[in-house]
Amino acid sequence: MAKLLEKPKRIRRLWLLPIALLLLATAVLVLAFWQLQPMGQALPSPDSVTVNDGVRTVNIQPWEDVPVSDLAAEAFSVADGLVIYDGAQQGIDVSEHQGEIDWEAVAGSGVSFVFVRLGYRGATEGKIFSDLRFEENLTGARAAGLMVGVYFFSQAVNEREAIEEADFVTAVLNGRRLDLPVMFDWEPVDQESSRTDGAEKRVVTACAAAFCRRVAASGYSAGVYFNRQQGYYSYDLSQLKDYAFWVAEPGDRPSFYYAFRFWQYSFSGTVPGINTVVDRDLMFGEGGTAG
Repeated sequence: MAKLLEKPKRIRRLWLLPIALLLLATAVLVLAFWQLQPMGQALPSPDSVTVNDGVRTVNIQPWEDVPVSDLAAEAFSVADGLVIYDGAQQGIDVSEHQGEIDWEAVAGSGVSFVFVRLGYRGATEGKIFSDLRFEENLTGARAAGLMVGVYFFSQAVNEREAIEEADFVTAVLNGRRLDLPVMFDWEPVDQESSRTDGAEKRVVTACAAAFCRRVAASGYSAGVYFNRQQGYYSYDLSQLKDYAFWVAEPGDRPSFYYAFRFWQYSFSGTVPGINTVVDRDLMFGEGGTAG
């Protein structure tokens, strides 16, 4: 009789085995999906939106009160290597790496605005440098009738350094008028001993906000340059919504979810008057303000 009582127990254990295996497989799949999500990316929720972050399609939780892009994807076209959008103006951004520039030829090619690098902070030593051709490029672009803005390549690791960078920019400008904003260009540097390696979102956002506030206090308009990965994961854009956004997204049409004023659509453009490849940009809306 005892043996007969043992048999149902073994049968119950056999039924439990596939259930346990199913639960284990489900847990493994959930863990794998979670690990594939970029840092800071939440699981889908009813009010999440689907975006391409430059690497993959993901769901993000939109920032409240940050305007959403209303650009019509179907309104973009390409002609002779240029991306065209009705009402948008063609531009470029340059630094000392472009060498000597014939600005009259640039202006004659249909380019109407330019962002000129004013300076940068070193990625390893943290020292601030002037762009060797800033004065030459600023003067030449202005003389050719182009609208001009400037950018600073930041490697700030705290708000104090970001303010130091902003003060450096405004000291170099020394009250000279700009047509377009002063842009904060913070980028991760894949280099041994990079000071900004692994910088946290809150730190990067705090640096951008400190830079822009300082620039705005001096009478210039300010903005932030970033790619999609940075825009979705490196910045709290709700803290920067009062400043101009400049999005780097190479391609025939932008997909960035939030509204932006400037779009860098190519890293390898060609322009008469410049002997190297150059970044191509579009500006949407009216020209900027000046200090």
